[in-house]
Amino acid sequence: MPLLDTRVPAVLLRIDRNPFHHGTLGAVRSLGRAGVEVHLVADTTGSPVTRSRFVSETHPPPPPGASPREIAVALRRVAARVARPAVLIPMDDASAVAVSRMREELTPTYLLPDTPGALPEHVADKAELALVCASAGIPHPVTLAPGSLAEAADATRRLGLPIVAKWSRPWQVPSGSGLHSTVLVKSIRQAGELYLRTGEAGSPLLLQAYLPPGRDRDWFFHGYADRSCVVRAGGPGRKQRAWPRGAGLTVVGRWTGNPQVRALAERLTGELGYRGIFDLDFRRCGTTGRYHLLDFNPRPGAQFGLFTDTAGLDVVRALHLDLTDRQLPVGKPQEGRSFVVENYAPLAALRRAPHGRELAWHAPDDPAPGRAMWALWCRHVTRRLRERLPATPAAPVPARVGHQVVAPSLIDDEKARSH
Repeated sequence: MPLLDTRVPAVLLRIDRNPFHHGTLGAVRSLGRAGVEVHLVADTTGSPVTRSRFVSETHPPPPPGASPREIAVALRRVAARVARPAVLIPMDDASAVAVSRMREELTPTYLLPDTPGALPEHVADKAELALVCASAGIPHPVTLAPGSLAEAADATRRLGLPIVAKWSRPWQVPSGSGLHSTVLVKSIRQAGELYLRTGEAGSPLLLQAYLPPGRDRDWFFHGYADRSCVVRAGGPGRKQRAWPRGAGLTVVGRWTGNPQVRALAERLTGELGYRGIFDLDFRRCGTTGRYHLLDFNPRPGAQFGLFTDTAGLDVVRALHLDLTDRQLPVGKPQEGRSFVVENYAPLAALRRAPHGRELAWHAPDDPAPGRAMWALWCRHVTRRLRERLPATPAAPVPARVGHQVVAPSLIDDEKARSH
């Protein structure tokens, strides 16, 4: 008997327009390899994921900035095409929040975890998360929400520079605005300039105490909480490299046992009554040694495939098994296993991996997306460089220096949309 119920298809929903989101490809492969029919609702223009042999069918996504009603219409259209109940998996925060709002409306045609409707939105909202952590006794960096320019300046002085600036609901930041979900603020003036763009960002500005990065300080936990709120899949991982450095997207990560991180994840999801897939980001304070929760994403993290145990169970398979009333197999953690996003860390992808490694794009049984990624990525970076050339100073600048100045910000733009 196959591990998953192959009679039940899966529908992956992604609203964010990011062609290089490797987490979507990971979910397609995980379910497709298990024999599940995979439908993808996303903007796949220029995306390597469309080359995967495990994609059964792609469907047009809701329009940018779509209302919950418009998203429901798009999902009903897909349901009519699929013609039988399917497991629905949101792949970004905007999708997770929209689906949680429409759960009752969607349940006749989609299988969804029985999570309280407002909970995914509460934990994804950075301001609400600070309150959730305070209530649950989970360490969280001091976070202030200024209501004026004067309050932004005062909060900056109180927290001490540098500080972290975040938008409360980053999924509402308009594409192409030049705004990033998270920024390291180094002056009162910079904090004020960000505050003045609050209306444009679509949610309040938050100013947060900065916990400096360092060796072994950045951690994440990917998991699946079943219908009894018990964490049944996933595990803790250590972020070895990120882009930009010290923050953001994990480009090299390792499955590393950490009882403290696991205990925090299980306590928080248990107290909240959370059910479903989740992705948590932690940073350990170098002074106190305490792990502070930075983000709670109510959907699969991009590197969830790192946490595939010896029984072949990962968080998306756990969700499908649980929602189709199948028993979840018990496997052993594969600690020491690593995950590499090869377009950000090509050299790391070539090094020996004695405990096993998963690449974000390349896979021997599904090679086309990896090949397409390199071609599309080079074209993408070249195009972005050309777009920015007119903004460079007229004075002659050595080509190598110009590349060093421009390229990191290009990749940072991509990171802000994909994380």
